[in-house]
Amino acid sequence: MAYRRILTIQDISCVGQCSLTVALPILSAMGHETCVLPTALLSTHTGGFGKPAVVHFDQALEEIWRHWQRNEITFDAILVGYLGSKASVEAAVGIIDHLLAPQGIVIVDPVMGDHGRLYAGFDEEYVGAISRLCGKAHVILPNLTEAALLTGVTYQENQDENYVNLLLDRMEHPRVVLTGVAHGAQQTSILLKNKETRWSYFHKRIGKSCHGTGDIFAACFTGALLYGKNIQDSIKIAGDFTCKCVENTVLHPAHWYGVRFEPLLGELMAML
Repeated sequence: MAYRRILTIQDISCVGQCSLTVALPILSAMGHETCVLPTALLSTHTGGFGKPAVVHFDQALEEIWRHWQRNEITFDAILVGYLGSKASVEAAVGIIDHLLAPQGIVIVDPVMGDHGRLYAGFDEEYVGAISRLCGKAHVILPNLTEAALLTGVTYQENQDENYVNLLLDRMEHPRVVLTGVAHGAQQTSILLKNKETRWSYFHKRIGKSCHGTGDIFAACFTGALLYGKNIQDSIKIAGDFTCKCVENTVLHPAHWYGVRFEPLLGELMAML
């Protein structure tokens, strides 16, 4: 395996396993030099701890990546997660345009909503900015809500096969990994649109919703691609590891605020 340098751009929650506190250890454990660009610093994530203390880095982002540019630093892969502001979207675009190495790959997780709703503080202008950012990615990783927002299709609570196919048909991006597609009470699938072909990967539906599962999936998927796996195998590895992490978390009811993924990193290495 070649030693690759990856940059991940997203927020960092000091407490609560999500975003950079998930991506950094997973990508590092998968054998990659992992660089980070925090878009904001939060005392905790926003789910269940009350209102966190937040420091935004909007004013510093361009200065940071311009410094990298002056030092001719480039990245073999760029993983973009939660950004939170139009300034951070613009910074991500600038980095992709100027600092992506030749033959480098860009993966964008267009984090902006769930359960049919935009996250608080976002508007249609932000959706448009994320849509333009997705146009620069080699692969995008939306959930069903984000796919609906990107396509302008009305969100449906009960998604049948026709609805999911409509979302994929309307996605202008050539490579889409659609996550969280339910199939009854027992199964969930991950759907791949790879240009003209479609492919599905089914896994057990655990039922417990955990903060950070999307971030685990995105980091594992990106790390596997960089490791040399093809896109289908990368989806399998990311999906299987995410499920194992949720199953491990269910065994510990007091761990309500995130996913207990750290004890399973050795299993992730074995999957590779």
